[in-house]
Amino acid sequence: MAKKILIVDDDKAVADLLAIQLKELGYETGYVNDGVAALNQVHHDSPDLVILDVMLPQMDGFKVCRLLKFDQKFKKIPIILFTSLSEETNGKTGEGVGADAYFPKPFEMNKLLGKVKELIKD
Repeated sequence: MAKKILIVDDDKAVADLLAIQLKELGYETGYVNDGVAALNQVHHDSPDLVILDVMLPQMDGFKVCRLLKFDQKFKKIPIILFTSLSEETNGKTGEGVGADAYFPKPFEMNKLLGKVKELIKD
């Protein structure tokens, strides 16, 4: 059974690009475009990994990450944060909320896909 990855980004073009690349590697993908929808989707589907933008409507990615990582049921789901905000400050904030990886935008697709493979063990 294919591993499922939830993509959370308010930029549909970025999400579509990620989904295409991930599907080529054999992953199943889901997509939502805001923080509240992300929490609801994780609670409903329990994906194997979440790729989470920081700047989102409704609730930012840092808060979504923190809520998931402090919930016993979901804390083991790897979360990759990415954003166009300042890398240094937000990378530290990402670590503080429990993110497993942090990528600044624009990101290198091969590095991101490599991190996905590393975090999702078959």
